[in-house]
Amino acid sequence: MTRRPRLLVVVVYGGLELVATKITQSDQLLGLDRTALVEMLKWMILGRRFEERAGEMYQIGEIGGFCHLYIGQEAVAVGALTPLRSDDYVITAYRDHVHGLVRGMDPGAIMAELFGRVDGSSKGKGGSMHLFDSSVNFLGGHAIVGGHLPIAVGIGYAIRYRDSDQVCVCFLGDSVANIGAFNEALNIAALFQLPVVFIIENNQYGMGTAVHRAAAIENLADRACAYSGMQGWTIDGMEVLEVRRTVEAAVERARAHRLPSLIEAKTYRFVGHSMSDPNYGHYRTKEEVHQFKAHDDPIKQYIEVLKANGVIEDTDLSDIEGQVKKIVDDSVEFAKQSPVPQPDDLYDDIYSEEYPDAKRRDPWR
Repeated sequence: MTRRPRLLVVVVYGGLELVATKITQSDQLLGLDRTALVEMLKWMILGRRFEERAGEMYQIGEIGGFCHLYIGQEAVAVGALTPLRSDDYVITAYRDHVHGLVRGMDPGAIMAELFGRVDGSSKGKGGSMHLFDSSVNFLGGHAIVGGHLPIAVGIGYAIRYRDSDQVCVCFLGDSVANIGAFNEALNIAALFQLPVVFIIENNQYGMGTAVHRAAAIENLADRACAYSGMQGWTIDGMEVLEVRRTVEAAVERARAHRLPSLIEAKTYRFVGHSMSDPNYGHYRTKEEVHQFKAHDDPIKQYIEVLKANGVIEDTDLSDIEGQVKKIVDDSVEFAKQSPVPQPDDLYDDIYSEEYPDAKRRDPWR
């Protein structure tokens, strides 16, 4: 595919498609103060550097199993999660490291989980695809494609049952928009008016299949028109302020009126689908990847906007990079120092009550 043109904001409501003038990142900066604007940049850079280090650790054998990096998509997680309240819920699929970071998970616990160590967020048993931290209402990290959508609807139902004004934000990939659970989840969310914001991270490829080869529709969010009361947005997922502005609107609908929304953030991953997938050569060209990196890098774009508006200078960037490096270095050191799970640990966390000691034995002994 060729590098996509800059997007207009496409809003779909009640079957009517409205094309709004695109609001660029520099327009008013959403009225955010310097602290909030710089905080988003810090999260984006932390996400990028954390993932780069995770890739390095995988290559030297410290991390095993599946590992899906988020490099290039940082604007979506940061733009969507920074405006949420601490009691809102977040659930996502298997490309989950940066979502967990921005939601407030401890970087050391995430890295230790990738290392498969006992101090990991899931005690080293879940790995890259199963991050979890109930203390920040981050409910996964789910490996099964689309398997978390019905769970998101269940969270929304629980919120409504408790008569709360919380919101559930559910991230999903573009391929998920073509499976049965997608329709079922959106149908139930609309039918029962559940406060769920579904965010499609359309990074243009489902593993190695281009989205236009799998979906008979140009904008996946147009499917919102099939569900009464649901609004759909198609936005530029490489612009963090556009993501934030749209998610804020969707969250307000959910919080005030208990109406679900469907947001499609068109983004791009700069790396392969997983660590076993080359960055380019099989289903996309080297030139395509380099074009996106050169013209659509979300961090570079955001830095340019902040500089143009006098929010940051080069010295600020150096300070941020220094802070981020220490956080990432510390997370790796924490993971290395964490013990490896022991065989008996296999029996823990299976039942709500402790597993009987009499059954803690090696069946092959």
